[in-house]
Amino acid sequence: MLKKLLFITLSLTIIVSCGGNRPKKDLSAEERMKYAMKEFEDGDYLDAKTEFRIIVLNFPGHNIVDKAQYYLAECHFELKEYILAIAEYEKLTRMFPNSSYVDDAMYKVGLANFKLSPKYSLDQTYTLQAIEKLQRFMEEYPQSDYMDEATEIMNRCREKLAKKEYKNGELYRKLAYYDAAILYFESVVNNYYDTDFAKEAQYWLGYCLKKDSEYDRAREEYRRYLQKYPEGKRVMAVKNSLQEIAEIQSNNDDKEN
Repeated sequence: MLKKLLFITLSLTIIVSCGGNRPKKDLSAEERMKYAMKEFEDGDYLDAKTEFRIIVLNFPGHNIVDKAQYYLAECHFELKEYILAIAEYEKLTRMFPNSSYVDDAMYKVGLANFKLSPKYSLDQTYTLQAIEKLQRFMEEYPQSDYMDEATEIMNRCREKLAKKEYKNGELYRKLAYYDAAILYFESVVNNYYDTDFAKEAQYWLGYCLKKDSEYDRAREEYRRYLQKYPEGKRVMAVKNSLQEIAEIQSNNDDKEN
């Protein structure tokens, strides 16, 4: 019996103690914001999220609502609820276009899309959205403190897209479906020329064109490789292929004559 009473007493103490930390219902917007920010800074994102939402809903005309809306989105972001975070960031940009948090929110929309981006072999819709959102952010806020981070994320997104295109081209090349391989390698060369996959794509583009008997185009792409990558590891292979193309075309000319 004594143990049971002690257990009940301890339980009530814990409940009262926990309840004492919760804010009163009649707090002002400023007081509730102060409490919410402390919860956020302490990493209590679930409780903070509730408090920020109360501010947004109960104080619609107050001058701190945009801050509450931004940190509501931040709570979702910190909880890795990226789709919800995107919705709340975008709500801020729509409802409070003049807020000082808009530039941060626009960057975070791009970052959240990047966080949702899967490995290169899967659908890259979120990667493309990240690029689109970050591009807009960089155009509208070129002086933002987030510019370096945004540029780095953009580059990582482009590398991922280039890898997907390159790997598709590589697959079709190995299957000897050269027409399809050419399309993918051209995409890498033309759209992702500043990525790590551009050099190899340039070589294999010439290779597939040669295999497809498109000798004039192959010669053009091989020469472009030598011009762009004079120290590349494929230089000797390219020169040998150019010699082979010259010999093939010379033989063809002899047969026609």
